[in-house]
Amino acid sequence: MGHHLHEQGHAAGGGVPDWLPPALMLLAAAAVHLLLVRRARRRHPVLGWSRWRTGCFLGGILLLGVALLPPVAPFAHEDFRGHMVQHLLIGMYAPLALVLAAPVTLLLRTLPASGGRRLTAVLHSPPARVIAHPAVALALSTGGLAALYFTPLYNAITADPAAHWLLHAHFLLSGCLFAHVIAGPDPAPARPGVRARLVYLGVAVAAHAVISQLMYGGFWADIHAPVDQVRGGAEVMYYGGDLAELLLAAALVATWRPERRRGVGRSTAGRSTAGRGAAGRGAGRGVVPARNVSGGS
Repeated sequence: MGHHLHEQGHAAGGGVPDWLPPALMLLAAAAVHLLLVRRARRRHPVLGWSRWRTGCFLGGILLLGVALLPPVAPFAHEDFRGHMVQHLLIGMYAPLALVLAAPVTLLLRTLPASGGRRLTAVLHSPPARVIAHPAVALALSTGGLAALYFTPLYNAITADPAAHWLLHAHFLLSGCLFAHVIAGPDPAPARPGVRARLVYLGVAVAAHAVISQLMYGGFWADIHAPVDQVRGGAEVMYYGGDLAELLLAAALVATWRPERRRGVGRSTAGRSTAGRGAAGRGAGRGVVPARNVSGGS
């Protein structure tokens, strides 16, 4: 299965190494990000841009490079265990790093005002709210694994280089979507509360565990690979997925900000407004506020 795909991908390049296009794309993405960071710091010198977020983005690019370049990429073409390592890097670890880089916030700081308004309108549109719902993100990122590994879909995709790259794109985009919904620092108008997000994360953990255990036991798995490779890939998915979801939970805790109680906010705002109104009325009648009198003495 795997070595045929690798040979076809290399031959399709016309002598160009098959690792060169993804390497150039990753370098271009890193360069664009650094240019946007530079522009954001110039436009907003007080706010600047966090080096931590830049490090997260470059770390995500590095993880994608590890997954898509040798030696992991050839190993993934030849061995199902390598495929599962690649899947975790592209679909879980790299997306978390990229999402923590807050790319939407960076775009909003660098786009002109009209572009920022259009991007904000897209983020608040009904289709974006539907796609960013945790249930949809969970179905795309985790629910698709059952269809991939328990039907002939996996064997059909890995036999076609173009379809295999589409699978990588699906892993990356759905992983970024789920990480954004659960713990993303970027604005998300339809994001539910912390308790609801923890529930969806728990469902994802359980789904990964069930899928990997069924795969290890050989139940319903439709994967054309030796049994030891399938079991090894299931173990990689089980333990590697647990670690990735633990990191996602830690990111949720780190990015969580408790909401201020509305009643307290209204009460404080009311007292402040009343105080300003009283001071203004007193000044209009020529009365000096008491704190100024005591300060003068």
